[in-house]
Amino acid sequence: MNQIIAIVGMAGSGKSVASSYLEKKGYERIHFGNIIIDKLREKNMEVNPKNEKMVREKLRKEQGMGVLAELLLPVIREKLKTKDIVLDSLYSWEEFLILQKEYSKNMKLIGILADKEKRYERMKTREYRPFTYQEAKERDISEIENLAKGGVIAFADYYIYNSGNLDDYYQRLDEIIEKIDKEGVE
Repeated sequence: MNQIIAIVGMAGSGKSVASSYLEKKGYERIHFGNIIIDKLREKNMEVNPKNEKMVREKLRKEQGMGVLAELLLPVIREKLKTKDIVLDSLYSWEEFLILQKEYSKNMKLIGILADKEKRYERMKTREYRPFTYQEAKERDISEIENLAKGGVIAFADYYIYNSGNLDDYYQRLDEIIEKIDKEGVE
């Protein structure tokens, strides 16, 4: 069976960079946040941090903390038949438990860590969905308090400390993937 690599970390840590890199290496990328963006577009709402937070938290309050994993399970099942998958931005412990129940033998978590100031600077200067320092701080607090994000980061199988240069980051990611490929995901 093909493998699942779930990328976890706080906003601005480099999750999307890692996911894009693995996508270029042949992994099928599934981004959890796209569900929220799709919901905003369905409601003709502007895609911005405030609306994303509101929909993300409302959806989880109404349908449970694992709702995004539940919604993505059919997509994951289908794509896993033919490709390895990278899950971009697995957030909550409950999402992890849902996926772990079904894919415990072929899923690994890679935690991306970076200094808070470095993450906030990245979020301020990124082209897509930039955040002010205050918005970044509020998002961190909200994700820790309301989305149970800390547990899944703490439980990662591998870590990358991403406060250096991109070449070092990719090299560490390659080392991890090579190890997973060699040892298998069990």
